[in-house]
Amino acid sequence: MSVRVLVVEDEKNLVRALRGYLEREGFEVHEAFDGSAALEALRRLDPEVVLLDWMLPELDGIEVLREMRRFSGAYVIVLTARSEEMDKVVGLSTGADDYLTKPFSAGELVARVRAMLRRPRGSDLSEPKPPSLKFGELVIDPGGREVRLQGEQINLTALEFDLLLVLASHPGFVFSRSRLLERVWGERYFGDESVVNVHVANLRKKLKEAPANAHYIETVRGIGYRFARR
Repeated sequence: MSVRVLVVEDEKNLVRALRGYLEREGFEVHEAFDGSAALEALRRLDPEVVLLDWMLPELDGIEVLREMRRFSGAYVIVLTARSEEMDKVVGLSTGADDYLTKPFSAGELVARVRAMLRRPRGSDLSEPKPPSLKFGELVIDPGGREVRLQGEQINLTALEFDLLLVLASHPGFVFSRSRLLERVWGERYFGDESVVNVHVANLRKKLKEAPANAHYIETVRGIGYRFARR
């Protein structure tokens, strides 16, 4: 079956261009031109990938993203004309998996989408369920893709879960940011290494950690991150 992609963008010429290119690449493409229509389409279509413009009529991209994360685990690439670092940080912190700054090439967009789709959204029921990883009050269930802290479920995005699982599967091992990009985002990822810092900060916040006193994820200055030995 074709992968469903929802393009949320109010520039109709850009939507037509993206639709044509994505359909030629074998994707099933749907459109929404404002924030309210985007949320309705998300509930109705349950797409695997959402291309989300940051500046939308009615509800802007950040409000759409916050609301959709209540019910959708779709991969999200934010499309923005803004190039400021803070806008990228806000998008990733709200639950986006990646971002592209306009103008961008259709080839790069498709490459980013395919790289995200190589990351599993769930477990294969035909395979044995991998054992949970337990670190004191933190339990990571790879098969169910769930994380619990003190018995309370922690809601992570697909990318946040993958990042935590890579780190936690190798306690004490120091991962450089470039290696984490390769392991989590995929070998063909085109973005910069700063996205790793943002997602680690998101994980620490959700795990109720202060960066200066990290309990599970430790910063190795000048290199990257490691999961603490326990």
